[in-house]
Amino acid sequence: MTLATLAQDAGIALAGPADISVTGFAIDNRKVAPGTVFGAFQGITVNGEDFIPQAVAAGAVAVVARPEAKVDGALHIASAMPRRTFALLAAQYFKPVPDTIVAVTGTNGKTSTVEMTRQLWRMSGERAASIGTLGVTTPDESVSTGLTTPDIVTFLSNMSGLAREGVTHVAYEASSHGLSQYRNEGLRVAAAAFTNFSRDHLDYHASMDEYFDAKMRLFDEVVDAGGTAVVWTGTGEWTARAIERARNRELRLFTVGEQGEDIRLLARSPTQLGQDLELEHGGTVRKLRLPLIGEYQVANALTAAGLVLATGGDAGQVWDGVARLQPVRGRLERAVITQAGAPVYVDYAHTPDALEAAITALRPHVGGRLITVFGAGGDRDQGKRGPMGQVAAQASDIAIITDDNPRGEDPAAIRNAVMAGVPTGTSANVREIGGRREAIAAAIQEANAEDIVLIAGKGHEQGQIIGSGETMKILPFDDVTVARECAAGQGAAA
Repeated sequence: MTLATLAQDAGIALAGPADISVTGFAIDNRKVAPGTVFGAFQGITVNGEDFIPQAVAAGAVAVVARPEAKVDGALHIASAMPRRTFALLAAQYFKPVPDTIVAVTGTNGKTSTVEMTRQLWRMSGERAASIGTLGVTTPDESVSTGLTTPDIVTFLSNMSGLAREGVTHVAYEASSHGLSQYRNEGLRVAAAAFTNFSRDHLDYHASMDEYFDAKMRLFDEVVDAGGTAVVWTGTGEWTARAIERARNRELRLFTVGEQGEDIRLLARSPTQLGQDLELEHGGTVRKLRLPLIGEYQVANALTAAGLVLATGGDAGQVWDGVARLQPVRGRLERAVITQAGAPVYVDYAHTPDALEAAITALRPHVGGRLITVFGAGGDRDQGKRGPMGQVAAQASDIAIITDDNPRGEDPAAIRNAVMAGVPTGTSANVREIGGRREAIAAAIQEANAEDIVLIAGKGHEQGQIIGSGETMKILPFDDVTVARECAAGQGAAA
């Protein structure tokens, strides 16, 4: 395939002859081979433009970079938005792609929603996959781990590879980082969902408005013209703003929730292992049992149902599938029941809003005390640490503050910042245990039959990140595995 053909299909004008054979795309100069188009972008810590000479020496035939960049020996595709231009070109190269693609954005719930969307499609007979924090989950349930939104080359390559394996339906997570860095451009996205919005990633985005705008690129630019915006109607002002953005783009609006016009949640009642729902869709009132614990899991499940219905799913099959959804790894996942009879749940909640949602989800099922083990990550938004301490102290019966992924910061300083948010009068219920295994062991030993233990923050993660840069180490650590070991009596020393 020639560069001229790719550019024409992408609607990009090239300055200079472009009858050049293209063999691939790369944003890492070490992956450049003869015939590659190289993307040279300015990053937070690394400037890809510094590696243009090495890319050209390795065989790059074209370089997508800012107009100011110096390119010798290859065609310079100059663009004020080089990431977007590169993505649009690459999207023409990585073909075929699945027929039906949907995307999910929001602060919390993205992982569960895309995985539930995949499950609903699979139960309807489609060959479906999901891409996100858990990695790539294929129709045979195999998972390859990865970033929430991988780089554009990996993303498009994955999409094309899935299509070649017969996958026709894909749901992917659209993070604010990925959207702002054009890591998922160029594909026909039939529907996009907005789950909720709260504080997170303010170490990357300058303000909540900037963070929201990054997420709204999904509605503003990424979803196909004439596509559908599925919105969970539960986050007040931000929901209204998301709906406004969808209407400004003239997208079809599909609202879900207690105020939803397309799927209206009429009633919810928790049961021992799930919850009974009453809802209205298409003029029909339905009653079903969702086999998942937690109010926010209702939001995730119904948003996933909205995506499937918006892309042509059969209502009968969709609602039958909702009643058979399986838990998502690290999302209110029941890890073990202790010898005393207390269930232990693991959740990825790592923001004040998500932590409160997880605790609130478990509260109706607690006969005794709710014991929460949590921490905050290092080298990330420091402003959320105090609020996390406040939420856990006020909403739990016992809160144990421990280490999460300290990265390059002093773990004790992080814990102190979390402790600083604990309101006066609740500190008697709050403890500090630095070692995460020791903290989990203490919670499990404390728990009685009517209690529930929540281990929050790391969810599905398989390691604990200590240090940064050249000193960074990832120590094997899985909250589910550790909880099971502690419950089996292996304790903190295991």
